[in-house]
Amino acid sequence: MSTEDRPPAPRSLAEALRARGDAALGSLLRSRPDLITPVPTDLTQLATRAGTRASVVRALERLDRFALQTAEALAVAADPATYGELLGLMAGDDADPAVVAALPHAVDLLREQALVWGDDDRLRLVRTARELLAPSPQHPSPTGLGPTVQEATAGMSPGRIQEIVTAAGLASTHDSVSAVTALAGLFTDRARMTALLADAPADSLDVLERLVWGPPYGQVTHDPAPRLRWLLDRGLLLPTTPGTVVLPREVALHLRRGLAHRAPEPVPPVVETAAVHRPQVVDSAAAGQAYTALATVEELLKDWDEGGPAVLRAGGLSVRDLKRTAVALDVPEPAAAFWVELAYAAGLIASDGEADERYAATPAYDEWLEQPPAERWSRLVTAWLAATRTAGLVGGRDAKDRTLSALGPGLDRSAAPEVRHRVLALLAGLPEGAAPAAGSVLARLRWERPLRGDRREDDLRGRLAEWALSEAELLGVTGRGALSAQGRALLGAPAAPAQGPEGEPSGPGDKLPVHHHHRPAPLAPLSPAEQAVASAAAARLLAPLLPEPLDHVLLQADLTAVAPGPLQRPLADMLGVLADVESKGGATVYRFTPGSVRRALDAGQAASDLHAFLAAHSRTPVPQPLAYLIDDVARRHGHLRVGAASAYVRCDDDAVLSEILADKRAAGLGLRRLAPTVLAAQADPAGLLEGLRAMGFAPAAESAEGDVLITRALAHRTPPRTAPEPVPDGPPVPDDTLLAAALRAIRAGDLASTTPRKPGTAPAGNGELPRTGAAETLATMQAAVLTGEALWIGYVNAEGAASQRVIAPVRVEGGFVTAYDHTADEVRTYPLHRITGVAELADDAD
Repeated sequence: MSTEDRPPAPRSLAEALRARGDAALGSLLRSRPDLITPVPTDLTQLATRAGTRASVVRALERLDRFALQTAEALAVAADPATYGELLGLMAGDDADPAVVAALPHAVDLLREQALVWGDDDRLRLVRTARELLAPSPQHPSPTGLGPTVQEATAGMSPGRIQEIVTAAGLASTHDSVSAVTALAGLFTDRARMTALLADAPADSLDVLERLVWGPPYGQVTHDPAPRLRWLLDRGLLLPTTPGTVVLPREVALHLRRGLAHRAPEPVPPVVETAAVHRPQVVDSAAAGQAYTALATVEELLKDWDEGGPAVLRAGGLSVRDLKRTAVALDVPEPAAAFWVELAYAAGLIASDGEADERYAATPAYDEWLEQPPAERWSRLVTAWLAATRTAGLVGGRDAKDRTLSALGPGLDRSAAPEVRHRVLALLAGLPEGAAPAAGSVLARLRWERPLRGDRREDDLRGRLAEWALSEAELLGVTGRGALSAQGRALLGAPAAPAQGPEGEPSGPGDKLPVHHHHRPAPLAPLSPAEQAVASAAAARLLAPLLPEPLDHVLLQADLTAVAPGPLQRPLADMLGVLADVESKGGATVYRFTPGSVRRALDAGQAASDLHAFLAAHSRTPVPQPLAYLIDDVARRHGHLRVGAASAYVRCDDDAVLSEILADKRAAGLGLRRLAPTVLAAQADPAGLLEGLRAMGFAPAAESAEGDVLITRALAHRTPPRTAPEPVPDGPPVPDDTLLAAALRAIRAGDLASTTPRKPGTAPAGNGELPRTGAAETLATMQAAVLTGEALWIGYVNAEGAASQRVIAPVRVEGGFVTAYDHTADEVRTYPLHRITGVAELADDAD
């Protein structure tokens, strides 16, 4: 294309955006969704919003390390800079081939993000980004570079500038501007700078070496040492404030051989493998852990079935209740916090909202229990992927130095879902069975999102990644550190890369080859509908790998029962009432005690029912000691009756009552004999039952009619509750429908604001709406109907929002104008009283 045919270079970001097609504009709005919240009226407003500090900071935080380094290099380059100048700053004198290959993509990315605009011969960083990234004494640049010679000498006296110029071997000039220009020219001339530094004392060069990579500032005394004086006399160090000197940017770049960064990173770090396992081993290990996860959540909810811990006044669980939960689940406290938060995120537990507020299972828990195991797992991991509540923060401190509690406020971190998804996506990029080295995953994430801003938040992102790896293992998304087949399906990921010969395991530290110049596009988070499909696919892959529940146990002579695997729910529930869990693992051991047998009898079971239950579900004969235990407890169960007087005890055998009265342990119950077979007590019935059981008796509660009360555990449920909504990480990415509507509105507004007007009929390009009287507006509209000409109007809608439009009037009647609206590309009707004014378009307007 000849110079004459080339379109003119844009003079502003708005003009650069105006030259983009819809696809390029749509890409910008997808990557920076805050720009259309709300939708801007035209491209000028879009460009203004793209340059606001909050939006630019957010965009910079989402750049990868090399793109950010490129932006930082532009911030210390001339404004505007050529692509060649930028390449020199990034690749240096040696022209690093990796940097040369990666830089075009980085520049294109910055242009796409509207952080850079202009052609390659006039690259401009948006002003706000330059202000954020350019070096200053208060905010040093990540490049380690200082101010330019012109900036550093801004307050220096003309005489001192001439002295420096002369000492540097340059001819004196008549003014400071030309002197500073000459000095900068010397420092940017490689040959002359090499000759100047060849005469420098060795200790002076040592000073430059200490400052060259930053920070560029140093301290000097009132009487500098000779090595410093040599540098100060020639402007190689320039004073900034009393006692402080700075290394000029041009000098540093010469010493760095042109590099803006000490270590440009054009290629992301390799995700290394710690070990490689057979895929079948990974899937089996993950399935086993998935079953353990389901059992743990069920045990947690069973423990809270009759009403869980109280809700703290400030919200959340107390430290003591978390410890009790950890003991009940037989897990460390951090793991207990994770399971509690996971059940909450899945909508299985919530606060009951009563006056004495407690946590309890929700009605959704009962529905969840009825689902097949694989679907229950799918629901848990789907909730985990999207949850912004972060269990790893429990026990830490918030900004006001308050302890963060499980289920309490302050645990939401909007970046958590994105970090979890990205960690799993990196695992999905490895061959099947490959377990990554955690450090290499963190290094890759730091490259993709360099750490900027507050150090605590920076550290949080790394901790989120570490927690994601450990939580994925707890849930069975990974097995032995490698992504399982069901975990891969959960992400909607394609088939894994090919493995080594025959999938043989490799030793720790092995690296898998990665071709970075043709990296596959990262897996994008799925929409809710896509995630539902992926979760169902993951459940189908997991289902055959889960162990089949057993319908039997092995009874032993030492009053224990061994469950060699997971039990069917009715069997597990009944056995949980009849016996106490003694140990867990691959096999669960239950122990029968007088108290546990009495618990079953209190629940309405008869001794014959218990004998029949054990005989039906044991692969071994019922041991005689267990049969004796059941009969002995059943024989004494209900021999004593406790009712409400405040409370009383009655028994057909008065000798038993005499034995109770004579027992010193009964003193606290306040017993007295009312009749040979009846004792009255000051204690309430529940306290009396507990006291007599502690003395070794087996009393039964009775009703006012004298019937034995069957005490079944009453499941306490909250009212219907919805799962907590994740806290969004900024505005959501617009879908295709919203994006198309936004582009149409922006283009329409831009057409209205940029269409040429006839001289003298419109405001002087200051964005104001046209203003005409009602009679003139009506007359102009009627004339346009006859001529078919398009008009420029100002319009205020019913909400008071003003806009500019280009219309072609078709009919004017009844106080309304019907016209083809060029900005909306459709026929619309407008009330004339809402039109602020009208102006004719120029004859050459499109």
